[in-house]
Amino acid sequence: MNISEFAKEAGVSVSAVSRFFNDGYLSDDKREKIQAALDRTGYMPSYNARTVRTKVTKLVGVILPKLSSESISRVTEGISEVLGKEGFELLLINTANDYNREISSLELLRQNRVDGVILLASVFTELHRSVLSKMRIPVVIVGQQLKGFNCVCHNDMGAAYAMTKLMLDKGAVRPAFIGANPDDKAAGNDRRAGFEKALLDHGITPDKSLMEIAKFNMDSGYEKARLLFSHRSRPDCIFCATDNIAAGVMLYCHENGIRIPEDVMIGGIGDSRMGKVLLTPLSSVHLHYKTAGMWGAKMLLAELKEPGSVHRILQLEYDIIERESTNRKCETV
Repeated sequence: MNISEFAKEAGVSVSAVSRFFNDGYLSDDKREKIQAALDRTGYMPSYNARTVRTKVTKLVGVILPKLSSESISRVTEGISEVLGKEGFELLLINTANDYNREISSLELLRQNRVDGVILLASVFTELHRSVLSKMRIPVVIVGQQLKGFNCVCHNDMGAAYAMTKLMLDKGAVRPAFIGANPDDKAAGNDRRAGFEKALLDHGITPDKSLMEIAKFNMDSGYEKARLLFSHRSRPDCIFCATDNIAAGVMLYCHENGIRIPEDVMIGGIGDSRMGKVLLTPLSSVHLHYKTAGMWGAKMLLAELKEPGSVHRILQLEYDIIERESTNRKCETV
C-alpha cells in the first residue's frame, strides 16, 4: 500500500498523511481518521521514502534501565555487534529504572532523527503503550513481550521452574523464594510463576511466609535472607530471581554460619561472572543475553528494510549451570 492508497483508505489528503507522520499540525478529526486507518491496515510509510525526505542518520536509540548491569551490557554488546557491521551508531539512554524517564526517552527519540529504537523495558504501563503506539519509526523490545511489536525475550518461567526443580529433586522440602518487582512481567511475575509451578508439581503448597520481594541488588538479597532465616522453621533451599539477589543471600549465610549447600541450597538466574567466583560458586540459569541483543538488532534491520512486516515474538531458551551451591546429593538428605 502506498501513501496515496492509504490516504484514500483514511479519507484524507496525501498532505494530511504526510503531516501526521512528520508530527505537523492536523485537526483532531483528521488525526483520528488516520489513526483508525493505521489500526486497520498496519500501514507504515516506506523506508526509502523516509530516507529521501529525512536523510537517514544511521543512528539507533537504545533505551536501557541501567548501565551497571552485566546482563544489560551483554545485550548491548550483541546489539552493537550486529548494527556496527551495518554502519549504525548507538545512542544509549540510561533511565536508571525510572519508568517516567523511559516515557520521556521514547518521546525524545520519537521527535528526533533516529532510524529506530531498541527498548530494554521492565514494566509496561498504559502510558508506555500510548507513546509506543505513536512511534513512527521501527521499535524492537528486548527482554519483555508486548503485542504488536517485534520482541526478543527469555523463557523466564521455564528457567525459574528448572532451577527450583533441580533443588527439589535433590531433596529440598521447605523451599523459599526471593523475587523481583511483580510489575516486571519477566523477572518478577514469570519467575515467581515458574517457582510456584515447580512446587505444585512436587506436591508442595507454596508458603507465602517464605516468599519475599527484593530489589535488584546484593544488599536487598542480604536483608531478605535475614527475614527468611528469622523463621523458626528455616528454608532448606532458596530460589532467587537474579544472581545479585542470590549473592546477597549467600553473604548472609556465610556470615551467620549457615552452610551452603548442606543447610540450604541456593539458585539464581543470570549466570553472572560474580556467581562463578563466590566463596561457594552459585548454581544459576544461563540466559543468552548477547544473543537476545543480536536478534533484537536483526529484527530492527529487517523492519527498516521492509516496514510493516509481520511482528513476531522470539523466545530464547536457557541452560542450567549447576555449581556447588546446589551440589547436595539426594541420598545424603
